[in-house]
Amino acid sequence: MDKAGVSKTYKLGDPITSDIIVQLKNKEGRSEQFYCHSSILTKKSKFFVDQLCRPNSTNCIELSASVFDYEYLNKLLGMLYLSGESLPDSFDSVRIALGVLQTATRLHCEEISKICIQYLEAVLWEDKEEEEILNAVSGLGPLATPLLARIQPVDISYTKDVFLSAIRFLMCTSRTSPQLDDLKTSMREQVDYMLVEDEDAPLVIVDDEVRAEMKLGISTIFSLFEKEMSSFPHEVAFRSEKAESKVLRILLDIEWMSSIVPKMDLMMEFISTWIDVSDNILRIIQDEKLDMIMWGLKRKLLEVVGKVLEAASCGTLILPVPARVQLLTTWLPYIRKMKPLLELKGSEELGFPYKMTDDLCHSIQSSTISMVLALPVQEQTDILADWIQADQVKFPDLSEALEVWCCRTKSTKRRLMVGFGEVGNAAFSL
Repeated sequence: MDKAGVSKTYKLGDPITSDIIVQLKNKEGRSEQFYCHSSILTKKSKFFVDQLCRPNSTNCIELSASVFDYEYLNKLLGMLYLSGESLPDSFDSVRIALGVLQTATRLHCEEISKICIQYLEAVLWEDKEEEEILNAVSGLGPLATPLLARIQPVDISYTKDVFLSAIRFLMCTSRTSPQLDDLKTSMREQVDYMLVEDEDAPLVIVDDEVRAEMKLGISTIFSLFEKEMSSFPHEVAFRSEKAESKVLRILLDIEWMSSIVPKMDLMMEFISTWIDVSDNILRIIQDEKLDMIMWGLKRKLLEVVGKVLEAASCGTLILPVPARVQLLTTWLPYIRKMKPLLELKGSEELGFPYKMTDDLCHSIQSSTISMVLALPVQEQTDILADWIQADQVKFPDLSEALEVWCCRTKSTKRRLMVGFGEVGNAAFSL
């Protein structure tokens, strides 16, 4: 405490010069006594002015421990003895400032209440402290305006501005440096949170402007992905871990986009763009010079394909038949090829981290079966015939789809024969 700011005449707790005792009684009847000075108390507290102006007042003012906390009361009484210049340096925690504020409010110490507000407005709060601050300032009126400005609901237009800025940052083609990975991860989490629909409304309303920005982001990231993949023309680049790492970061952006575009009704846009670039991506990744390298990139491609197939098979997305067929016929051969290769690499190399997980395999297989069974009969027939003739028939295993196809084919033929029979009988009776 700054001694220069303390009154030279009086000191809190000095029984020799004290003319007033503030007594804090607890439930058991025990009391704590503070030796004070009426000239100090009445100068800065309307409560003590009222108490000492009563006709029957004594030199002892009793306060209840059910209303006042000893620690905060002691702190406040000490602050009454400080000059105004020394008051801002009185706090070292939100807890103390909040406790003193509540005490100052009850004792009508306006100057100290203002100092508490200024301190609380300038420091960080924890979530639990925010609720306590709200309760403490609810009856302070205009005095609490600086605090309330920090916790009042944000205007929806400002929220959208922050959201769009985050989307632009994440979709920016120049922000692929590994130094930004942690920042981008954090920003993705906040974008996800702003779109969450739980018991509270989402922080962002997805309107035409938001969708337009996300559409631009989809186009930008996919173009960058295709460009970086296409920049592997030389054998030196093929073996560059830096080049693979850069493409992997872009693929992570694409994987993240696949999780948020459904919340914006843009999954169709995402899958259509994925289909558009698929042939070129597969042409590059299956170059013979890449056969035994870039396993991480190859596995991540399978993970993204799994998410695309899952979205296309869930029934909530109306993807045209040609697009569904193209998606399956383009990626199924690659999936069949990579699964055994990754398993072989895993058996040869101890601790190989890029094997397909059971969850990924299950997701791809179940999505593929669902997509096949939702196609017209001729397209089902073509895909099943191609699967039977393939070298790798174990994954994805379409035997379930084949069984359903056989049952449907037979029942369809039976219905057709019954229909012909009815027509024949009708014609005979005529």
